[in-house]
Order: sequence, then structure tokens, then C-alpha cells
Amino acid sequence: MPHLRSLPAHAAVFDVFASAPALFAPIAEFSEQAFRGPGPLPIRDRELIFAYCSALNDCHYCHGGHAQTTLLLGAAQDVFEKLRVDIEQAPVDAKLKPILRYVKKLTETPSRIAPADAEAVYAAGWSHEAFLQAIALCALANFMNRLVEGTGIEADPAKFMARAEMAAKLGYKKPFEMKMAQRGKAAE
Repeated sequence: MPHLRSLPAHAAVFDVFASAPALFAPIAEFSEQAFRGPGPLPIRDRELIFAYCSALNDCHYCHGGHAQTTLLLGAAQDVFEKLRVDIEQAPVDAKLKPILRYVKKLTETPSRIAPADAEAVYAAGWSHEAFLQAIALCALANFMNRLVEGTGIEADPAKFMARAEMAAKLGYKKPFEMKMAQRGKAAE
């Protein structure tokens, strides 16, 4: 049951967004740009970074939907199980591993980020734009994880595939717009 009394019993994150559109419309736009806007990171890797940070935070709602999207976009079935144990043994491109180490540290111990952590990302061949995109996805994951947990949104594993298919097909701004249109019709 959500912690916010105005939310429906089986609320999703777009219900939270729709409850305060002026506050959350910029987050929907930011999410769209971070996940689907132009940038050097492939979409699957963007989803993977977000899902990985959500797993580190033990946010089942965010991890479940984004992990399923990552798999739908072609990641190995066991990628998240292996990432939890050891980034080095995970079935991801070796070039992505320094980014994953960086976002892990940024999620778990942000005050311990050091110049050497950034240098490892650059040494792997990533550009400033890719590095900044990864940091933004990590920050967004941490924000969304706390929003979901703080509002009491609960994960429903039966809905992960539908959420993944929607994200793959529509991105992240369109579902917000659809929820707002739905709320508008209900208010009429």
C-alpha cells in the first residue's frame, strides 16, 4: 500500500508523477533524455546502468522493470546475478566495466569517489559525454529509487515485462503524458 494517501492501492511511478505534474514533468523529460536522447551510450547499456544502481539500492520496483528492459534489449540472462557477485566476471563488454565500477562506488560510497576512478573510465576509451551520461543515469536511479521507496510503491514482478515492453516501445516521457491524459479524462 502506498504511503501517500492520494495514490491508488497498486500505484506505479507514473501515478506519483501524475499526482504532482508540475513537480515531476521535468523528471519525465530528464528520464526521456537520459534513456533515449542522443548520447554515446547504447540504450541497452543505459538501462543496464540504471538497473544495476537500483539493484545496489535493493529497489525491487526500479530494478525489476529496468532489468527486464535490459534483457529485452539483448543483455545476457544472468548479467545482474553476475554483476552482484563480481563486475569482472559479468557478461558485459570489458569497456563498460570501469563505468559499472564507478557507478557502484557513486551509489554506495559517493564521498569516496577519487580521480583514479574517473581516470579508469577515460582509460577504457570513454568520452566526457559518455561518462557524464553514466553519472546522470546513476543519479537518476538513486533519485527514483528513493522516490519509489519513500512513496511506498511496491514491485509487482508480473508487470515487469509489460513495463519493459512499454519502455522499449514508448520511452519514458510518453507514458507520463498518457497517464496525465488518463487523469484528465477521469476528472471530466
